[in-house]
Amino acid sequence: MSDSTPEPAERGSGAQPERLALSNDDPRLRRRRGWSGLIGVLIFAAAFGGLAGLIGGQVAGLVTAAVIGLPLLYVVMFNVRRQVWLEGKAVIVRTWRSRRIDLVEAQRIDLLVTDVRGTRTVSLLVNAGQRGQTVKIDLAVYSGTGGRELGVLTLRRLADALVNNIEANGMVFAELLVAQLKSDARGDGAADRPLYRLASAAPSGKFAQRFTMEAVSRFVTTLE
Repeated sequence: MSDSTPEPAERGSGAQPERLALSNDDPRLRRRRGWSGLIGVLIFAAAFGGLAGLIGGQVAGLVTAAVIGLPLLYVVMFNVRRQVWLEGKAVIVRTWRSRRIDLVEAQRIDLLVTDVRGTRTVSLLVNAGQRGQTVKIDLAVYSGTGGRELGVLTLRRLADALVNNIEANGMVFAELLVAQLKSDARGDGAADRPLYRLASAAPSGKFAQRFTMEAVSRFVTTLE
């Protein structure tokens, strides 16, 4: 395990914590994604509605289009509106409303690797234990031998927050992020970075693979 751990943030500071984006916050990209999703929903609903209309008439077609289209429209709008920020030691998630999850008080933290058509996403799954509140924080997305990762400052602030978590042994995940930062500072290629190695370790053919704190701890002990 690395001998360097992030230091807890200073207490008593009156300054407002900086808000760092944990998801793509480009308004133009979100609008483009929203319009694309809306067009897809309309085409999908119209196809099923047209088929039902041929069989059962106009009313059946309209009802079918609504039943198919409205849930899909909700999903599209939910994803377009979803934004995630890190503010101090808390994660703020905004969809239809905003909710705040304190990383220091989280009761369970897992590492999740998802695989969609060869693109693997490494995320932290944080469970606050309050009314089942859970947030997924995407740390890195890899495809082939490259990808994109959260910025150095954001990873550092995440590590600073997690190291104070005792309930879910957040220090293990903080150590993982510190190892990622050290790898980045050395100029390592993607294949040599801890998050990429974890993504590669997930079994093929599974949409999602959860790594518990114990599994991450064993992996961190193998890092320099």
